Amino acid sequence: MIVDPVRSRIMRAVRGKNTAPEMIVRRLTHALGYRFRLHRADLPGKPDLLFPARRKIIFVHGCFWHGHDCLRGNRKPKTNADYWRTKIENNRARDCINIEKLEIKGWRVLILWECQMADKERLTSEISQFLM
Repeated sequence: MIVDPVRSRIMRAVRGKNTAPEMIVRRLTHALGYRFRLHRADLPGKPDLLFPARRKIIFVHGCFWHGHDCLRGNRKPKTNADYWRTKIENNRARDCINIEKLEIKGWRVLILWECQMADKERLTSEISQFLM
């Protein structure tokens, strides 16, 4: 397998926590007056935002990484396509299992997608309706 150094640098820069979409959700949620915990490792999936008293969780998913059905999520890599298809399928399966485990434990879960960040009004409305 030939490794492209530029691609490797780009992929190394991808973060799992404190991403730009996650920071947008955190700022909007905080502005609505809600306080939350972050990335609890003792819960399945290490939820991005956690509201313990309300028993609610928000995950902020990247469209590509979690296989969303939007344009960004539907992109097909041109190189190493089998690897990426398998990786994204595994991410989706793991997400489903984690959500199921959380719901069994009594948590309500909201998934927000990277592509939703553009419409701040709609995003704010969705967050406030979920947290009521």
